[in-house]
Amino acid sequence: MTEALSRTHAIALDAADPLRALRNEFLIPKHKHNEQLYFVGNSLGLQPRGARAQVLEVMDKWANEAVEGHFTGASQWMTYHELVREPLARVVGAQPQEVVAMNSLTANLHLMMVSFYRPTRERPAILMEAGAFPSDRHALESQVRFHGFDPATDLIELEADEPNGTISMQAIERAIAEHGHRLALILWPGVQYRTGQAFDLGEIVRLGHAAGAVVGFDLAHAVGNLPLRLHDINADFAVWCHYKYLNSGPGAVAGCFVHTRHADTDRPRFAGWWGHDKHSRFRMGPEFLPTPGAEGWQLSNPPILGLAPLRASLDLFDRAGMEAIRVKSVQITGFLEALIRARIGDVLEIITPAEPSRRGAQLSLRVAGGRERGRELFDYLASVGTLGDWREPDVIRISPAPLYNRYMDVYRFVEEVEAWRGF
Repeated sequence: MTEALSRTHAIALDAADPLRALRNEFLIPKHKHNEQLYFVGNSLGLQPRGARAQVLEVMDKWANEAVEGHFTGASQWMTYHELVREPLARVVGAQPQEVVAMNSLTANLHLMMVSFYRPTRERPAILMEAGAFPSDRHALESQVRFHGFDPATDLIELEADEPNGTISMQAIERAIAEHGHRLALILWPGVQYRTGQAFDLGEIVRLGHAAGAVVGFDLAHAVGNLPLRLHDINADFAVWCHYKYLNSGPGAVAGCFVHTRHADTDRPRFAGWWGHDKHSRFRMGPEFLPTPGAEGWQLSNPPILGLAPLRASLDLFDRAGMEAIRVKSVQITGFLEALIRARIGDVLEIITPAEPSRRGAQLSLRVAGGRERGRELFDYLASVGTLGDWREPDVIRISPAPLYNRYMDVYRFVEEVEAWRGF
């Protein structure tokens, strides 16, 4: 074993990690008497220690002030959603008025498509990746049908053209060139959930706009994982959830981006009272006057208890900074890749692209011997307190989250796979 792949080196990397103190800001689940090896931040992030205090602050305010809590103090509920606006904008590379925390991811996707999927007989089509997360496909298919078009011809699903199910930029470019004259919308992931492949979002926007299409993104697996530049790349809209890398709890309130050039858009939308201009909202008039920016797409007053954990998590992201998070992500994921290839390459095949620019924190793995052997390994790892997650038909996803995973966690994961192989 080379020094670079040794236990000693893993310990040294942890000692030199500038983000190491942030691990103490999270609650690590226990397995028996030890901390779990938790690699599921791409599915549900760990609880920040500060989340409880933020939730209790809301509960206490409710208990002590009841309805008056809407109007008192720095964290009054009337403007509570604004407390996350600027830190959230920093995470996704946006201007503050371009982001809002609201609803759930798929609800936001539908709301965005009401405004940004405006099909015509000449341009009815949506381009998406084949094998997308089912919720996205259900939403897009239903929108195509709602507008009276046929998903068989107007929902274009781009198949993988690379080994292991990934999609090259060249294939995306060819698809846009072929179908561009028919495209009303391109809806693409920031990171593909099963393979862990990350995409060049700026180039997709450039190609899509040149073809006359609107371009939006599902950033469920990209937000808090990769540095994003949504404003600079000129994306039309984006949606995401906050319960993965943003550590805001199960079913957490989601997020939405609308580029500032659409701030005063005349595009149709589904309107709600909380999207009305806040300066005249309480005049209770019948005419809808939207708040400029992403907040104008809100429907109802924000879920204060749902927003509270997000405040705690965003505080940690501000302390770390997305650039530092990305630096550690590249290093720790690269360390995991190197260990797998050197020590257990006969057991695990990595299907996520090898280039750091084409992946985030997640490595998607297949086990030699097929699905049943994969399930055996997955179940064994869970039995010894090593948690990844399983995605059908045969993928184990391991995601070392930079804010709380250590290099020694990665090293110990490989040791557990070696122990299973030795049985």
